[in-house]
Amino acid sequence: MSQGLVPGIGGFYGRDVNTSALGTFLKARRAHVRPDDVGLTRDTRARVPGLRREEVSTLAGISVDYYARLEQGRERSPSPSVLNAIGSALCLDADQRGHLFRLAGLAPSALAPLPDPPDRSLLDLLDTWSHTPALIINRRLDILAYNALAGALYADFSRIDNLARMTFLAPVATAFYIRWDRAAEACVANLRLAMGHIDSADAVRRLVVELSHASSPFRELWARHDVRGKTQESKAFRHRGVGDLELRHHAFDVTGSPGRQLIVYHAEPGSANAEKLQLLASLHVTPPATVAEPRER
Repeated sequence: MSQGLVPGIGGFYGRDVNTSALGTFLKARRAHVRPDDVGLTRDTRARVPGLRREEVSTLAGISVDYYARLEQGRERSPSPSVLNAIGSALCLDADQRGHLFRLAGLAPSALAPLPDPPDRSLLDLLDTWSHTPALIINRRLDILAYNALAGALYADFSRIDNLARMTFLAPVATAFYIRWDRAAEACVANLRLAMGHIDSADAVRRLVVELSHASSPFRELWARHDVRGKTQESKAFRHRGVGDLELRHHAFDVTGSPGRQLIVYHAEPGSANAEKLQLLASLHVTPPATVAEPRER
């Protein structure tokens, strides 16, 4: 397998790759992206136009050597996930990504679909669950939407945007998750699983680069290569408003939206945890379901 390919993706599409045109296009687009366009800082004395190869490879989560071979026409089988990752790193729009895939000899169907906000009907459903925290996530663990009680549950966080980012980067996380080590392991194992899907691999790579640079615990867990999806084990939280509470949760696939899940937390009726959920609901105003504003697409 060529370096830079995601295991289980690519390598069997049967195509005619225009390596010269592909490399020329990549170099041209790289020259048009400024470091501050993608959140990078650089010595102002540097005279390199656009991004360096090293910067593109870091943003895309692939090796510098592999990216250099693409630009030089020495790599003939880039996978869809790698092209999607490079497209994100180079800030390509839909037309430019389509052109990139055609140059690589891949059908447009290999393109990662652009994310859409959750359906209004699904948001309305979240609103009806006033005594149950509920949220919608994607494979990358982005929180796409959440109801009022979920917002109250995660109120200790300054931003409700991505479960992995919140777990590893938010200062309150180690206090909020009573069993933080389990929460951290679950996040990393879920991201490993997401790497095997074309529609999420490029976005996951970008998140992995961000978390790897910022968190040594994340780097250690990522190196273990644990893989698993959502489980139904209970989660223990320490909320500044209601104290400790333990909740079960269930994950439901959203029909018609591959990779999206509806996560619902609940407590045993009549239990102390149920009473704390009721108290939490009473302490917070109940706005309609919130569509989260992601940091990136």
